[in-house]
Amino acid sequence: MAKNQRHYTPEFKQQIVDLYNAGGTSYPQLEREYGINRSTLSSWVKQLSPIKVSEDESVTLKEYRALQKEIQRLKIENEILKKRPPYSQKNNNRDCDFYKGQLE
Repeated sequence: MAKNQRHYTPEFKQQIVDLYNAGGTSYPQLEREYGINRSTLSSWVKQLSPIKVSEDESVTLKEYRALQKEIQRLKIENEILKKRPPYSQKNNNRDCDFYKGQLE
């Protein structure tokens, strides 16, 4: 990392993106006013701008990617569970001899 790299809070980033999305402020204006590089502004706008998924709901690209990652994890978990050997009802039943002493 560069030594003079600035760190911005998530709230600040969202405020800048909201200013841009409101339509009254352009990249050059934001660059001059806040001293933020255009590529940095562009990546913030790309990541934090809402994407409309339905009339009532929108998500950011960051949230969308997190959801995709979760879906992939669940698919893998599901595949692992499908490969488990099938157990008979007799072995799964808590009435078998193994549990009789523990339940009484």
